[in-house]
Amino acid sequence: MFALALLLNLWTLCSAQTLPVPGGAINAFWLPPSPEGKPPVIKVGAFQAQATPVTNAEYLDFVRKNPRWRKGKVARIFADPGYLRGFQSDLRLAKGARKDSPVTHVSYFAAQAYCESLGMHLPTTEQWEYMAAASETKADASADPAFLERILEWYAEPRGADGVPPVKRRPANFFGLYDLHGLTWEWVEDFNSNLFTGESREDGSLNRNLFCGAGGAGSASRENYAAFMRFAFRSSLKGQSTAWNLGFRCVKDGG
Repeated sequence: MFALALLLNLWTLCSAQTLPVPGGAINAFWLPPSPEGKPPVIKVGAFQAQATPVTNAEYLDFVRKNPRWRKGKVARIFADPGYLRGFQSDLRLAKGARKDSPVTHVSYFAAQAYCESLGMHLPTTEQWEYMAAASETKADASADPAFLERILEWYAEPRGADGVPPVKRRPANFFGLYDLHGLTWEWVEDFNSNLFTGESREDGSLNRNLFCGAGGAGSASRENYAAFMRFAFRSSLKGQSTAWNLGFRCVKDGG
């Protein structure tokens, strides 16, 4: 029993390990552009981030220690009926599910509770987009056609018959982080404020800008199209929502 408890504690420590992400700036393609048609530039402070999305094994350990978030016990106000569909039961993964694949079918509330259990939180939109703009060789590859093409190719891929692959099958990005693209979409802390400002005229203008950025031939940029895909998806979510391709990772403010 002592050995098992020690292993569980070590696992928790490992899952809480983060990598430093230095501060910088990002082009905010999800915000209304300037009169010149350029996206605003937002500064992002230094923070720490988990190197990979949270895995099935890590989340299984979480629900062992936090029964209220188990598949059969979670309150419907916090998760829809699809919650943890990749689990066979409260404490067992479904047949064929990989322990080192990202956990999916997890709601916003459950993901945030997981992060809080580690003294962390879900990344803000700015933090996530900042991490995700990095390629393997550049801190900001948001204007690199080859990098953007890879992202869009993944967005177009059909669902794999074998489920979500394991983490770390592709190289880490410039910050040492894995799988921000290519495996799952990821929750952000302010997902429900990405497109809507609360003022109908502003919302309509912003939605038109993003939509036209996605479909217009002359003025559209590849960056706008990828951003449109992400923010359209996020804006469709509710806090209870779960999906087969929606996971998360945690961050901690400060360098």
